[in-house]
Amino acid sequence: MDTSTILSRLQFAFTLSFHYLFPQLTMGLALLLLILKTLYLRTGNERYNIGARFWARLFAITFIVGVVTGIPMEFQFGTNWARFSVFAGDIIAQTLAMEGAFAFFIESAFLGIFLFGENIFGQKMHWFSSFMVWLGTWASGAFIIASNAWMQHPVGYTMASNGRLHISNYWAVLFNSWVFPEYMHTMSGAVVTGSFAMAGLGAYYLLAKQHIDYGRLFVTLGVIMGLIASGIQLFPSGDLEGAQVTANQPVKLAAMEGLFETERGAGIVILGRLNAFPADQRPDSVELLYYSYHIMVGLGTIFIAIMGLAVLLLLWRRRLFEWRWMHWVLFLATPFPFIANTAGWFTTELGRQPWIVYGLLHTAQGSSTNLSVGSILFTLIGFAGMYALMGLLYVVLIVYEALRGPGVEERPPQEEVIPQIAQGLGD
Repeated sequence: MDTSTILSRLQFAFTLSFHYLFPQLTMGLALLLLILKTLYLRTGNERYNIGARFWARLFAITFIVGVVTGIPMEFQFGTNWARFSVFAGDIIAQTLAMEGAFAFFIESAFLGIFLFGENIFGQKMHWFSSFMVWLGTWASGAFIIASNAWMQHPVGYTMASNGRLHISNYWAVLFNSWVFPEYMHTMSGAVVTGSFAMAGLGAYYLLAKQHIDYGRLFVTLGVIMGLIASGIQLFPSGDLEGAQVTANQPVKLAAMEGLFETERGAGIVILGRLNAFPADQRPDSVELLYYSYHIMVGLGTIFIAIMGLAVLLLLWRRRLFEWRWMHWVLFLATPFPFIANTAGWFTTELGRQPWIVYGLLHTAQGSSTNLSVGSILFTLIGFAGMYALMGLLYVVLIVYEALRGPGVEERPPQEEVIPQIAQGLGD
């Protein structure tokens, strides 16, 4: 690859890695918000409702930053990857347009209702808006995953005489066999992130001896959902992902496991090998791919251990709320799902190399030809500076809301309302 292509890859990797810090949290929190609101309607306990409104504020801040950081990624298809857009734009544009036209619209519209419409529309509509936020958020993830799955395993296309691809079967693209395992693995990873964030903040409240009731609520819901999602990461989603990589991208499997020579009985790997493939079909960053994969798997195993122990302590006479060392574990573990999910995406994307569309178009053939090295460096440095400021602002806002806590709105007792109104009219 020439220098401009390498820098374009670096720029896209940087913007994608930074951007995905936010959707993985909102996709995870969307399900937890729905659970909190459902618990409120079933029990009438106002604590669940206040907790849902509190996390909705954190969700909204994260959602806004996620939208802003996602826009430059789509522009790069035209600026940095023009030849890829010409080659496969007829297919990729379908799923990306569906994500923007339907999923994003549903998510943003009903988030507004959830944030501001509770007193206007009532509790049933408020619950429905939380359901639609979850549906829109997860549908958005589905369309994005469908785009990526097609690049991993292209189907439903025909090649025109000019060498461009045209979509021949939209449903084959949308229901690509690669989609379901990748989608399940990605969304369960997002729930892990949301669960650790909720449990970690709840643990902080318990350590600080503030908002104790909400701390216990957040820890309880976080560790239960975290254990379920961490288990799904291992099986069945991780198992299905491994099976389809073995069947369709064996060179990726070999690089992930670090097996460079063909051999029988190679540990837990059966078909991993690199020397059986031509050099121009192997990933160009085997070391980063290898370590990304093992970081993802290693942290995933630790997540199961942490959440499994937390649930055991929760069920065993609620010792979880008494042992402060476990609160420290939950609090300090909060950032690690972000690292694991980022490492997972590195594994997915680096393992597809040197193909931008697996088996059809090399990455070196997909970049723009009229970009200078200087212009790419300028935009890369500009993105880095802009995202640093945006990230700092995000941290300030999230910390401010977290330190404020859920709180309870100050409302006068019902019997005092009428005298206060009468006094106000008299004055």
